[in-house]
Amino acid sequence: MTIETLSETNCFGGRIGFYRHASTTNHCNMQFSVFVPPQAAQGDVPVLTFLSGLTCTEENFMVKSGAQRVAAELGLMLVSPDTSPRGADVPDDPDGDYDFGLGAGFYLNATEEPWSRHYHMYDYVTRELPGVLFNNFPGDPGRHGLTGHSMGGHGALTIGIRNPDKYRSLSAFAPICTTLHSPWGRKALGYYLGGDTSTWQDYDAAHVARSVRDPSAFGKILVDQGAADPYLSEQLNPDHLKAACAESGLSLELRMHDGYDHGYYFISTFIEDHLKHHAAALGV
Repeated sequence: MTIETLSETNCFGGRIGFYRHASTTNHCNMQFSVFVPPQAAQGDVPVLTFLSGLTCTEENFMVKSGAQRVAAELGLMLVSPDTSPRGADVPDDPDGDYDFGLGAGFYLNATEEPWSRHYHMYDYVTRELPGVLFNNFPGDPGRHGLTGHSMGGHGALTIGIRNPDKYRSLSAFAPICTTLHSPWGRKALGYYLGGDTSTWQDYDAAHVARSVRDPSAFGKILVDQGAADPYLSEQLNPDHLKAACAESGLSLELRMHDGYDHGYYFISTFIEDHLKHHAAALGV
């Protein structure tokens, strides 16, 4: 598959770039970013994909997280896709709000019109993007981890837990832990999937965690959450995830941090811990 290079530059001895390709999954052009560490000059390196949150693009994580320095030391490739399909023909929130439509794909496969043609972010992340990545960059498909923030934390948890054969390590920052009990989640899933809430369960992190039949297939899941996050009790509900993992036997380390909110100061503070968590699981 042909990709278009939008920009590239050296970074901590490696190289960071922003790219575009024609997506057959989302029926539009999709953009993503990649940091290739210096160790890739000697061969394929492990990969960590970061799924961003509401309103974000492929740029936010790479610009704001400060992850490249540690990733270069560890030899981790970093990948961050856009958060939704985009383009003149891609439908947006009918009310023009920030929490649905463009910038808010919720990492699911929409089944309802008019979103069902373009909004297939679950298939894009699990199938199309890895194909593009591993055909064009020196990443090792057998050593692939997944993380994300907020809406992207929801995506990382639901995708990672549902696909242990694809992702060997998993973490999240301030994830939406139960879309069924989140106003953001209920709005998005109602539009994308329709009114039958039983169809929403595959995209609810707590439900997916509770339904795991073989917890031994997973390593420890690391989740960091700011205790001063303004969305904590209404939108995120980490206690639901904690209870679900306890019920199924999944290994979860949920860390609460006093004084930290929902933004990138929080992410940049703990990103080194997450990179080291993934590096250990991926055999670095």
